[in-house]
Amino acid sequence: MQYPICIEWGDDFVATGIQIPDIPGAVTAGDSFEEAYNAAVEVAHIMLQEIAAEGRVIPMPTSVAAHHDNEEYAGMGWGMLELDISPYLGKTEKVNVTLPGYVIQRIDRYVREHKVKSRSSFLADAALEKLVRL
Repeated sequence: MQYPICIEWGDDFVATGIQIPDIPGAVTAGDSFEEAYNAAVEVAHIMLQEIAAEGRVIPMPTSVAAHHDNEEYAGMGWGMLELDISPYLGKTEKVNVTLPGYVIQRIDRYVREHKVKSRSSFLADAALEKLVRL
């Protein structure tokens, strides 16, 4: 899933800060953008682990537009952070799904060409993306 990140650019004297508005408490910084970005990935996973451990609902990403007018983020840059949230969504369950052959072929081709873990992973990601838009 892609989560929007808010970037407060640093300089030679001030660290670059990154916030993930959709994940409460996910705030970090680094001496460079790369360091801050890597730290953002780490803090996102830590916060999501805590949320899951407490039995709370895992926050889904919203659009940048949903946060853009928030005064807290005024003057900051925006980017996207790719996170695999599947470990925080609970135990997997097996289900039978009936799909047209053409759709299965397209899914399998996409999985191969984009190095997605599996057909199941693709379907779960597609379902979550659709559910986020509700």
